[in-house]
Amino acid sequence: MINTVIFDMDGLLIDSEPLWAEAMQEVFAKLGVNLTKEQYAQTTGLRTQEVVTYWHNHFKWESDSPDKVTNDILDTVTRKILEKGRPMEGMQYILDFFRQRPFKIGLASSSPMRLIDAVLDHFNIRSYFDAVTSAEFESNGKPHPAVYISCAKALGSDVLQCLAFEDSAAGMTAAKAARMKVVVVPDEHVRAQPRFGLADIRLKSLLEFNEETLAGLQ
Repeated sequence: MINTVIFDMDGLLIDSEPLWAEAMQEVFAKLGVNLTKEQYAQTTGLRTQEVVTYWHNHFKWESDSPDKVTNDILDTVTRKILEKGRPMEGMQYILDFFRQRPFKIGLASSSPMRLIDAVLDHFNIRSYFDAVTSAEFESNGKPHPAVYISCAKALGSDVLQCLAFEDSAAGMTAAKAARMKVVVVPDEHVRAQPRFGLADIRLKSLLEFNEETLAGLQ
């Protein structure tokens, strides 16, 4: 029986993906790098450092180091989230749904802990989570399952008893590789892509998840 739920953060609980895109575009533009929407989508769900390394290898800019670019992006996106970040539709609903049931609740994000902490405090949702893990501290980020396995371990849960909520293909793959059940809530413009068929359930909104949906996963 599933007794644990683990959430992704960016693009699932908070509408931060457009702000990540803005932050990256601003920082990369200073380097003479202009990413298309298609190029940005290629690295959605990866850790910031991995995204920067990927595009540094591609564009080979010579000014700022990848470490500096990574920090600049993190500073910029944190500021943007605190200034104009919004919860995703159904964020409060889904957190309350599982808190009202005998579920352990975790967070497993690709974002670094300093950004996770800022988000949890800004949206006043820290108290919902029994464990919070960041791929920052793993040897490999999503789509590797490490951050999900670490979160399950921190919660004292068997991975086979865990349900993961994701929005990206990389995150969905990570959770499935950890042998968890997965609910995916992709962005509208990619929702119909066949790759999301790997998930156990595909939803348009967190508000669509209910007691019947949960029962069907048990």
